[in-house]
Amino acid sequence: MTITEIKNLLQGEVSSEQLEELRADERKGVQKLLVSYEKRQLKRAQALAQFQNRFSYEKEFWQKNQLVAGVDEVGRGPLAGPVVTAAVILPHNFDLIDVNDSKKLSPKKRKTLFPQILAKAVSVSVGLANSDVIDRINIYEADRLAMAHAVQGLKVKPAALLVDAMNVPLNIPQIKLIHGDAKSNSIAAASIVAKVFRDNLMDAYGEVYPEYDFKHNAGYGTREHMKALKKYGPTPIHRRSFAPVSEYEK
Repeated sequence: MTITEIKNLLQGEVSSEQLEELRADERKGVQKLLVSYEKRQLKRAQALAQFQNRFSYEKEFWQKNQLVAGVDEVGRGPLAGPVVTAAVILPHNFDLIDVNDSKKLSPKKRKTLFPQILAKAVSVSVGLANSDVIDRINIYEADRLAMAHAVQGLKVKPAALLVDAMNVPLNIPQIKLIHGDAKSNSIAAASIVAKVFRDNLMDAYGEVYPEYDFKHNAGYGTREHMKALKKYGPTPIHRRSFAPVSEYEK
């Protein structure tokens, strides 16, 4: 085989017989390709092991034939837009090993995983709390309320919740995990769903209020956002209980 043919071969499934044959090939180009292949395989194996480890909490419920939902949120810190939460119930055979804490993934990877999670999950639900709710009851309580809405929207009632550092105001057993999106695939999947959903929503708001550059800042207080806030004042989606939004009321 040519070097190009071997390179293409090593991009897919390779049998042990083929690997032995390639290891016996003395061409330097072939040996370099083998080194790269083995590094990729090692990295993949490590990712798979970490992925399986992030199912440790779920397995406690699966062993009892119970379903568990992961719950997470995004958007507590921005000056504008809603806080968005998601609840996700994953099946026992969920196999998207790239699912991880959404903050560790690129926007492109999150957008790729989003529809795959929706397709493979037992149930997915999203909850929101808009700026008026945040201003009325504070961001923490608005976050909890949005989480409750997300859980209540699931088509299947879970036996318990795995929640990222929060307590959901529902009468369902809960396990609160600090940095839960790095410890549970269910929470990680919820973090991706919430993040992509909110980013898409803020992109849409960016079309309505182009001066504030929401498409690039998602409502956070970037330099461009603050300049627009000072010049035009807050929009209906701004959180007036957040400093310094109220300072720019016209």
